[in-house]
Amino acid sequence: MSNFYKYIDPDFTYSDPNTGFLRNLQDITDPDVLLFVESGAVTKRLQELYEHPIKIKGIENLFEIHRYLFQDIYVWAGKKRTVEISKDGKQFFPTSHFDNAFRYIDQLIAEFKKIPKDNKKMLAEKLAEILDNINYLHPFREGNGRTQREFLRMLALDKSLTLNLNPPDNKSVYERYMKGTIESDVKTLTELMFELIDTNKKKKNGA
Repeated sequence: MSNFYKYIDPDFTYSDPNTGFLRNLQDITDPDVLLFVESGAVTKRLQELYEHPIKIKGIENLFEIHRYLFQDIYVWAGKKRTVEISKDGKQFFPTSHFDNAFRYIDQLIAEFKKIPKDNKKMLAEKLAEILDNINYLHPFREGNGRTQREFLRMLALDKSLTLNLNPPDNKSVYERYMKGTIESDVKTLTELMFELIDTNKKKKNGA
């Protein structure tokens, strides 16, 4: 819901033609109220996914995560967008070529799964590459950032790694994450991944 985003939606698939406001399952018409309700609902669903994570097999799980997180708010939760999106003049991946992007990201995920668990450098590089591609894909009308961060967290679990791209009270992590995704700066994203990923075993031992 940023003013920097532009949507090509002549049929008003997602928004009210009079107000431009996103249609939602709660019939909320105040943007501040929607933001508050959406945030609360998604936070609750995120906690549930922390307790019962989804096994990441491929790009289809990205849609599963989005559907789970936004099921209380949008009827189109978990469905790929049908409109074109741009931000600050830069267009995200065109909907007409989504299938090609899905296959490519599935390939990247398969490559990640083949990397040895103790090769932190290669794991960080591949996670950054996957994040960069998913962010460029931007497959949803709303909620892309929250969905992709949760997707990366669960993908890291495949290697018994913890990865929190949204830690509380850590402005530096957020700023580097935003810089890396907005500017498609894979180097910044790789450094961030390398810094953040850690093993569950190490966390439990209090190291």
